Amino acid sequence: MPDLTRRATLAGLLAAPAIARAQGFPARPVRMVVPYPPGGGADTAARLIAEPMGAMLGQPVVVENRGGAGGSIGAGVVAQAPADGHTILLDAGAHVVNPAILRGLPFDYATAFAPITQVTVWPQLLVVNAGFPARTLAEFVREAKTRQGGLSFGSSGNATSSHLAGALFAQAAGFELVHVPYRGGGPAVQDLLAGNIHWHMATVASALGHIQAGRLRALGTTHTARIPALPEVPTIAESGYPGYTLNEWNGLYAPAGTPEAALDRLHAAALHALAQDAVKSRIERLGALAVGSPRAEFARFVGEGRERMARLVAEARISID
Repeated sequence: MPDLTRRATLAGLLAAPAIARAQGFPARPVRMVVPYPPGGGADTAARLIAEPMGAMLGQPVVVENRGGAGGSIGAGVVAQAPADGHTILLDAGAHVVNPAILRGLPFDYATAFAPITQVTVWPQLLVVNAGFPARTLAEFVREAKTRQGGLSFGSSGNATSSHLAGALFAQAAGFELVHVPYRGGGPAVQDLLAGNIHWHMATVASALGHIQAGRLRALGTTHTARIPALPEVPTIAESGYPGYTLNEWNGLYAPAGTPEAALDRLHAAALHALAQDAVKSRIERLGALAVGSPRAEFARFVGEGRERMARLVAEARISID
């Protein structure tokens, strides 16, 4: 019993500094690392929530862009940061794709992070040029299966959410994906408008104006529900492919080992930010939706997404080469 008492006392002494740090959190500005260049969806989401998060935390939340290597460079910065909650990561869907396509990383996505909350979801649209003969998803699939040489699919780049959504749909519908990768969604949309490719999985933000102007036609959305901005466009799931969904999304993480009290404060601050009308309306105008999920729910979402993307990458033979 004396040994057990000494061990309990030692454990308490060792835990005391961590508890004290968590109770005094944050003691300085919080650095929010975005592992992509400025201007994209993740960067926009980070900058929208940073100020209201800081107001609730009582310390500024400073956004820092650390792009490169598909988001793994910035993720690595956070993975190797002190686990005190003062450095956090706002990552995109690449967080669950990178483990399947990148080799030799100095950290493990599955164990290096403590998930905090999903921030946004960015539905995608299966779009074709307005001159394309198919007006429904069923007609599109018939064209894809019967047209000689197949239908060329333009993505926003290898292993991006656009590519993965297209590969998953081709797999579900049973036709070959004739893939043409671009350096971003903008060039892919421009080539679709010019008639150089047949279809594309586009974000709502990049396609909405062209759809409303009659230059593009949306045949389905990758989301689980119809999009408020385009209520007439059915989900791919309701169009004969139950269970189909693959959206882009953003989430917040801290380094693994961050004290629970600090994680709880970061979670509460993120939900506070996402509840602000100005933040929600801005996100919706960009074609996305604010989420704000419980920590445990987001951890399950990330784990399931990692397994799902690993299967898809293997089955579709997707690589970044």
